[in-house]
Amino acid sequence: MNASAELLKELRIDRSAPPPRGPSPSRRWLWIVLGLVLALLLVLGLGALLGGKPPVTVQTVPVVAMGQTGNQANAVLDASGYVVARRMATVSAKITGKVREVMIEEGMRVEEGQVMATLDPIDANAQRSLNAAQLAAARSQTEGLQAQLRQAEAEAGRLQALVGRQLVSRSQYDQSVASRDSLRAQLQTARHNARVAEDALAIADLGVDNNVVRAPFSGVVTAKAAQPGEIVSPLSAGGGFTRTGIGTIVDMDSLEVEVEVGESFIGRVQPDMKVETMLNAYPDWKIPGHVIAIIPTADRGKATVKVRVALEAKDARIVPEMGVRVSFLEKAAATGSEAPKGVRVPASAIVERDGKPVAFVVQGDDKVKQQVLEVGQAMAKDKQVLSGLSAGQTVVDSPAAELKDGDKVALESTKK
Repeated sequence: MNASAELLKELRIDRSAPPPRGPSPSRRWLWIVLGLVLALLLVLGLGALLGGKPPVTVQTVPVVAMGQTGNQANAVLDASGYVVARRMATVSAKITGKVREVMIEEGMRVEEGQVMATLDPIDANAQRSLNAAQLAAARSQTEGLQAQLRQAEAEAGRLQALVGRQLVSRSQYDQSVASRDSLRAQLQTARHNARVAEDALAIADLGVDNNVVRAPFSGVVTAKAAQPGEIVSPLSAGGGFTRTGIGTIVDMDSLEVEVEVGESFIGRVQPDMKVETMLNAYPDWKIPGHVIAIIPTADRGKATVKVRVALEAKDARIVPEMGVRVSFLEKAAATGSEAPKGVRVPASAIVERDGKPVAFVVQGDDKVKQQVLEVGQAMAKDKQVLSGLSAGQTVVDSPAAELKDGDKVALESTKK
């Protein structure tokens, strides 16, 4: 009995005993996650240690040989200006009158002689009708005098035969001759009056035609100034209700560029010098051209000289008053002459390090190499480099102060 009791006591669970030692499952998973995080951080730290600092994002520009920028000659001067039209007119009527119809709109193409507007022709038509009636009266009078003259000439001829036979008196014959000569004079006067009436009618026709406004040359309408019912006058009437023009037309084939060049640099510009024109609206479009003339006077206030530049390309995108930038190009070297020395790069790619001009050359492994340069003359936005760089290399544009030799770079974009 005692043995059975002892066995039952051994099977009883002792709830007062402490829990078994060792980590719980949830804590075990926590330790596993922490271990993975530490391993990842260790890997990243080793990668940063082996790979160095992250690459620097930069922009690059090419190094080109002297004497060329792509396919163009060197730019020796840059200047800004505007597109202007050498042939532009605000068209008006020759007379003062009320507008009856306007046949133009802005942007419309008109040809030479095309009707742009008409004025009310009531007064001109009335004057023409009067002059036409006067001409008809003068011609009728001329015809009447011609008939009378024929009769007088016949009468004088008969009397001349009779007076020789002494059948009529000499005085009667002389009277018929005088009548004939008088009719001749009246007929000459009537014919002259008819010619005057014809001229007056022609002038009246011009008056009627003056009520029609025509385009003086072919072009594009850039402004419409009048509306039907308004009064137009070639001279200003001093009031706000009288227009001085019908509209403005521009000959797009006469477009050119006017730029203001500083007095200090005008010596670099020569007639017929090649230029490249870039519109502010289309900065990537380079339009070839040449210098037409250097206006022989200076602006005292701005210390500039005006230069006219021809555009060698015609395009609908070029319109008057557009802002432009003009690069004046030096002449290409003559055949057999010594080629210019060195290369050229934008001035922004050259910086100073330890008091020396340097540039950062991008190498094949996307690392930069600092090159000490020997710099030549300045050429507009570029600089001549006599040594330190060679054509075909790529350099960092506007390098940051923290960029160092051997740094790894990432290309943001390449300037053209």
